[in-house]
Amino acid sequence: MRFASLFIAATLSATAFAATPAKPGAHAGASADPRLQGAYRFNEGGWTYVHLQGSPERVGFQHGYLLAHEIEDNVNVYEVMGKHNDKRSWSWFRNVGKTIFWPKVEPEYQAEMKGIAEGLAAEGSKIDLWDIVALNSYLEIADYYLPQLNAHKHKPNPPAAVAPGKCSAFVATGSATKDGGIVIAHSNWSSYAEGERWDYVFDIVPAKGQHILMDGLPGVITSQDDFGINAAGLMITETTLPKAKGFDVNGIPEFDRSRKAMQYATSIDEYAAIMRKGNNGGYANSWLVGDRKTGEIGYLELGLRDTPLKKTKDGYFVSSNFTWDPSVIHDDTPGFDPTNSESSPNARHIRAEEFMQEHYGKLDTALAESYLSDHFDIYEHKQDAGKRSLCGHEDTSPVGEKVWDDPPYDPGGAVTGKVTSSELAAKMSFIGRAGHPCGEDFLAEPFLKAHPEFAWQKPILHDMIAGPWTEFSGNEKAPATVAAK
Repeated sequence: MRFASLFIAATLSATAFAATPAKPGAHAGASADPRLQGAYRFNEGGWTYVHLQGSPERVGFQHGYLLAHEIEDNVNVYEVMGKHNDKRSWSWFRNVGKTIFWPKVEPEYQAEMKGIAEGLAAEGSKIDLWDIVALNSYLEIADYYLPQLNAHKHKPNPPAAVAPGKCSAFVATGSATKDGGIVIAHSNWSSYAEGERWDYVFDIVPAKGQHILMDGLPGVITSQDDFGINAAGLMITETTLPKAKGFDVNGIPEFDRSRKAMQYATSIDEYAAIMRKGNNGGYANSWLVGDRKTGEIGYLELGLRDTPLKKTKDGYFVSSNFTWDPSVIHDDTPGFDPTNSESSPNARHIRAEEFMQEHYGKLDTALAESYLSDHFDIYEHKQDAGKRSLCGHEDTSPVGEKVWDDPPYDPGGAVTGKVTSSELAAKMSFIGRAGHPCGEDFLAEPFLKAHPEFAWQKPILHDMIAGPWTEFSGNEKAPATVAAK
């Protein structure tokens, strides 16, 4: 473990489950349920660490039971956002999840989501299976299925219902890094209402497939911002393709394929094959993958129609929601203009390349943290924590981002940072920071007072306090200073 200060360590709290002691609100006898054996959770450095193990049904039950109250809160966030941003009720999202997405989910992950619903019920929650399906498929429904549905019905599309494009990442290897191994880094960009809840580390030891360690959201079976490692030596992340269009209702949901690829792939080619098979075009991403066994890194640009993959054992790939392949731009992101340096994706792409060149041959986890914390705006040629910095702060920007149809001062940006290396991944470890990677805090009350146009978010928008850079490992137990409390 590493902490920014002893004060942080002294204030941590934990709830560990072996025979699983009863929690407030638990049904009588629920704590003795054998499905909970070996599952536990604890808090560290601003994150909640959750260990799950066993069959899909058990992993799901443990997830739902341990995080019942957090899942209820997360469902409420998307219910509020769906109503405001997408002009659709939560019951509509539940129905689309049930009729369009659920039949295409593979049996293993159907069983896991059923388990989540059963764990929730054991804790007395009213959240059911169709809430969980809607929660897992929300991004694909709101930003890919809904725009296509509106176009088909010749209805106007809500401005917010567009493909997102909000992350910064890189992967490097060979002569680009300090020790010749792989270094990979990722900051999740989202609305702060979502992002303040994206501070979970899931340590999953499934009955089949690879042990995986990933960040994630309560109630969601995949990382969703897709940073993780597996025991086969893969290091995985992505950033979203901008202005992506197209959705195949007969395809396999992206949340299914991304979880499956992280759990079962043992090479870059296997990862690409799983993501390509049954590709529905939902949550279209540029995938960065490293294989510590071979030192090879890959960049898979996964549009609906075109899915080019490039690989190298010497060099780097950067990703900032910037489409590089001409065929993908033409066929899958036709509204994306790669020449407009005012826009966030293009400005961050230029800055990312500058950073890589400046530090080529020296890249390590410390520089990866600096990359994610970077505030230089290449368009304005100055330090400016805003929409164009690698560490995004859209809430400070008086100019909205047209690529995402975001208004001025939109409360969103970089909400977590994660880095790992070949050396750390060999130990099933990564380093993460909850909140802005730069360490700055976001305070909701003064923001809402200054920007009353976002008052609709008041029920779900809270302070986002940055934690320290903290190392997490697979099968990690609560720190002794915490467990003794």
